[in-house]
Amino acid sequence: MTAESTVPSPGAQPRDPGFAPLFVKPSRGTAAGFRFPARRPPARPGSPAPLLAADSVAALLGAVPLAGTEHQLLLVALLVAASILLRRHPTRPVPGILDELPAVCGRIAIAWLSVAALVAAYAPHHALSARTLAVGFVLQSATACATRGTVHWRRRVLRRARPRAALVVGPAGTAQRVAAAVLRHPRCGVRPVGIVTEQPDGGGQLPVLTTGEEVERALIQNDVRDVLIVHPSARSAQGPLLRALAESGCAVWEVEPDSPSYASKDQLAGFSCRRLDMGSRRRGGFGKRALDVAVSGTLLLMVSPLLLVCAVALRLTGGPGVVFRQERIGRDGRPFTLLKFRTHRPVDEHEAATRWSVANEDRMPWFCRFLRRTSLDELLQLWNVLWGDMSLVGPRPERPYFVTKFSQAHPGYAARHRMQTGITGLSQIHGLRGDTSIEDRARFDNAYIDNWSLWQDVCILLRTAAALVRPTGS
Repeated sequence: MTAESTVPSPGAQPRDPGFAPLFVKPSRGTAAGFRFPARRPPARPGSPAPLLAADSVAALLGAVPLAGTEHQLLLVALLVAASILLRRHPTRPVPGILDELPAVCGRIAIAWLSVAALVAAYAPHHALSARTLAVGFVLQSATACATRGTVHWRRRVLRRARPRAALVVGPAGTAQRVAAAVLRHPRCGVRPVGIVTEQPDGGGQLPVLTTGEEVERALIQNDVRDVLIVHPSARSAQGPLLRALAESGCAVWEVEPDSPSYASKDQLAGFSCRRLDMGSRRRGGFGKRALDVAVSGTLLLMVSPLLLVCAVALRLTGGPGVVFRQERIGRDGRPFTLLKFRTHRPVDEHEAATRWSVANEDRMPWFCRFLRRTSLDELLQLWNVLWGDMSLVGPRPERPYFVTKFSQAHPGYAARHRMQTGITGLSQIHGLRGDTSIEDRARFDNAYIDNWSLWQDVCILLRTAAALVRPTGS
């Protein structure tokens, strides 16, 4: 435990988001109270078959200049295969042909140049002429634009005629504003049918749903297939509800109503949006967990003598109670018990839970200050990683009191809990430790989650190890 003094919100002025703070779950079990129709047939995304057929037809017509060439069938097969392999999936909503014209022409050019290079390498006497390449490229590009444009036009017509029903989750005012904007643009293929909020304001065009029963009724009557989250805190505050909706077959989207903060090409009525994975299995979860188990298990074996020495030294200098246990909030708002070496004894449990830590307080014994400066007091958290409560890399876990406080004050803070908390993270390697800006931490943590990769975890671990040679404490 660290020395403490009251600091309501380090490094930044609080802001009121106008919505409920992070919902902290009382147990590890699945949230109860929402029993929506489960296992509905999921709404199918647009089939790739029409675009696949369009690209194949374009490749076949583009191969007309190869007529009479030896091994014609092989060249045509290579051209079709290259065009299909280079095919790009359209984003949401359905793009226009002008939007993807550069990409279509670019990949067709790559396909033709690849085929020409293969022919020149393996059959130089049959090398394709510049005229053949130019005519084939023009034919295939024109045909691809015509066929793909027809497919996109047909899909836009169908989306407008049969839009997908959606619920909008967030503060009532913001949700009504986003819903009205989406309704003004029917081409996006989404039709909001209700607002889900905890604090209705009584205004707006759409009905406001505040209970699980009302949400279930709207879900069944309108065959809701999309859920739009319009505030960062809504994902955590309505976590159980959103997971229940996802399990019933709804696609969950996070929409940025005010500023384009997402590095995403997905747009909905002009708003930046991104698809969220609300399932229990996360992208890359197996690889991340395997890395955690391998590294934490190895480190525990290596540092076990050091842990024993620290425990004995703490017992001799500070008396009994070497290990400090404290409730912290992990992924999706679930609490767990965090382990650390005890470096400070709070007056009571209330002080431990509600007072902000400040490094290097004078009343700490010298050995405790040494543990904090070298971060050796954090080594016991390797057990939390091995047990699965934490990860090696992720947003730092905080106490329930501060999670609620920061979720209210800083938009985006609650969104940190969509990934497993960690011992170190992107915020820590950028110096955001101890009494630093909470707003900056939330921004770096969310950037880490949005751009997660296993290699990024390895890089953060290496940079953390390098930083240990110049420790500053936490």
